[in-house]
Amino acid sequence: MTAPHLSRSLIQYGGLSAALLAMVAAFSLGSENFFQTSTLISIANQIPELTFLAVGMTFVLIVRGIDLSVGSLLALSAATLGVLMARHGWPLPAALAAAAAVGALCGVANGALSVGFGIPSFIVTLGMLEVARGVTKKLTDSQSVYLGGPVEAFGEPLGALRVSPAFLTAALTVAIGQFVLTRTVFGRYCTAVGTNEEAVRMSGVRPAPYFVAAFALSGVMCSLAGFAQTSRLSTVDPNGAVGIELSAIAACVIGGTSLMGGRGSVVGSFLGVLVIQVMQTGLAQMGVSDADKQIVTGLVIVAAVLFDALRVRLGPRS
Repeated sequence: MTAPHLSRSLIQYGGLSAALLAMVAAFSLGSENFFQTSTLISIANQIPELTFLAVGMTFVLIVRGIDLSVGSLLALSAATLGVLMARHGWPLPAALAAAAAVGALCGVANGALSVGFGIPSFIVTLGMLEVARGVTKKLTDSQSVYLGGPVEAFGEPLGALRVSPAFLTAALTVAIGQFVLTRTVFGRYCTAVGTNEEAVRMSGVRPAPYFVAAFALSGVMCSLAGFAQTSRLSTVDPNGAVGIELSAIAACVIGGTSLMGGRGSVVGSFLGVLVIQVMQTGLAQMGVSDADKQIVTGLVIVAAVLFDALRVRLGPRS
């Protein structure tokens, strides 16, 4: 890592970490129950779904796309898993592989339709949002599917660690995602496609496969998020995860990923997830109503987007 790169990383992650610590301090002063081990562990065990989605969304935003269908794809992947296990007797590994394949295929469809027909990705994924939710309801007959024991181990705290395998898997996924983004040819081309697609094309590289691959990766992350949610609830909820796409986008933007493409960080998105979860948990412990929590969360999202727009307008691209 070069000195300028290290300096930028320290500024980016140091600023986010300082903001996170400031929030923890503020909520600890506002609620005597906030700064306790049980609260912090509870936060860790609640974030795997959003973390998986934020990892996939980071790659999509970097290639200058956006995926509004992640909540519905999460539900569809979970429904696939639940129906195959509960109604057809599939073992967990096979059902999980099928759910991942469904997520990947839907992601490929999002990317291929967008890049193949020149349709903005927010329109394609808005359509996929409705299609995937409808298919989910048909698969489950709009009824919850109880799975219980076979999936619960993934979401249950591990002994003395007290965090779940879902959290550990999400943390490992963040590390792998950051490595892929910054240390592989695939990650560098994704960044290049989002920065200047025409320059990539003129250098002899086709941008389309990288664009489609980013959406496919997002689809796979949706299936992992669906598994994490199912293990936490022990049940497949066909109406679950509505609106979670906004939280995933917000986490990425708060973490420094640009909506204009070409810049982002998986670690930054993870810190954005922590900011959102700490804020929502702290506000809940202080007795803030759900309506007021939505207002505060919305204002934070708008502030993050405005900051990103100003950063793009006034500063050099990194």
